[in-house]
Amino acid sequence: MKSVRRTRSLPGLLLAVLALVALTLGAPQATAATGVSAIADALRRSPVYVDPAAVGQLSTADADTLARQIKDADKPLFIAVLPAGYPTQDLFTNLRTATGVTGLYAVRLGDRFDARADSAVLPRTAVRNLVTSVQGESAKAQLTDFTGRALANMGGRAPSSWGGGSAGGSGVSSTALITIGAVVVAGGAGAFALARRNRRRREEEQRAALDRLRVVVDEDITAFGEELDRLDFHPAEAGADDAMRADYERALNAYDQAKSVMADARRPEDVRAVTQALEDGRFSLAQLAARREGRPLPERRPPCFFDPRHGPSVTDAAWTPSGGAPREVPVCAADATRLADGRDPVVREVDTEYGRRPYWDAGPAYGPWAGGYFGGGILPGLLLGTALGGWMSAPAYAADYGTGYGDFGGYGTGGYQGGDVSGADFDPGDFGDFGGGGDFGGGGGGGGGDSGDFGGGF
Repeated sequence: MKSVRRTRSLPGLLLAVLALVALTLGAPQATAATGVSAIADALRRSPVYVDPAAVGQLSTADADTLARQIKDADKPLFIAVLPAGYPTQDLFTNLRTATGVTGLYAVRLGDRFDARADSAVLPRTAVRNLVTSVQGESAKAQLTDFTGRALANMGGRAPSSWGGGSAGGSGVSSTALITIGAVVVAGGAGAFALARRNRRRREEEQRAALDRLRVVVDEDITAFGEELDRLDFHPAEAGADDAMRADYERALNAYDQAKSVMADARRPEDVRAVTQALEDGRFSLAQLAARREGRPLPERRPPCFFDPRHGPSVTDAAWTPSGGAPREVPVCAADATRLADGRDPVVREVDTEYGRRPYWDAGPAYGPWAGGYFGGGILPGLLLGTALGGWMSAPAYAADYGTGYGDFGGYGTGGYQGGDVSGADFDPGDFGDFGGGGDFGGGGGGGGGDSGDFGGGF
């Protein structure tokens, strides 16, 4: 009977052993999932990591969707979803060090959210604004909104290690292993295909940016042509001299040059030569008008900051952008009068996905457009504190929209760009703790900003 009882208890014993084995195998993995090294390892393989203890915040399907969106955008955005009780001391600095990849790092921790970025990818002010814009949302809505807005603003390229890996998890799936094996077998052919895909995507992004710019630039060219018509100057008219005819010829040449360069433009940075020609042409018209009216010749000044179509500025006036610091900007006579009377200037607005916005708040593609009008030396001070100024101050900006904007950075002159493996070689000022007094960005204003890792010792 004892033998029979032992036989009958064998299935139960086997189940107990299997359970013990499962617990033994699972325990190290669960522990690893809570470590920064494990999170970093997962993020090197895929842009989205969801801790096993935080799966209730973001489903696997939603995590996969975010990961695909980030990979398709080819941007170095890393997202980690962690449980509420996860230790936050130096979290961003340690995560950035362990990952070793230049990029934008966002963490959802319980119901709190914050982000940090290498300045080569996204300026600190831009990170803070993005974090603030999504505070108080549910996990899925928050991460979806943040991802969409961040991808539209950040620079850099995705790390090459994202060629395989599992989105939203801590382990390597069988699909990922198959993918990795396929990449190894494909070798150079796979790398070539990936590079070609990224190149096509970049070309498509540039074409889309140029198409947006083309509408605005065509309006500028048309406006300048109408100025030429209203001038009603004839080189043979009574009183015309060689200086007047030279001014008029320079204006005509500028008009023709602007049309020709715009017709041949293939990239957003090509637009700079167009607006530079228009600026030269308008100054020639201002000189011609002064000669015809017997006035002193005007001083060579930049165009009106609020709308370059207003023509050369006549003075500088104090102006403060929303959320920015006061500065002096060049203004035309009409806008100078409006500001002196306490009225708003007439601002150049352009179409965006959010409606009509001032050009300095419409997207990074308008950097070349503004650069042609205002040159390099004056532009940084004018745009400081605006969205366009923030985009252009990032070193990665040149990779998308070109260089040549004065002291806005030294684009492409060294350092690690987004997606590069820099290891621990990064600016701790972008991630480290400066002893701020906030919390993890929860509850309102959000972090992502000036006081270091999550605002206070994180």
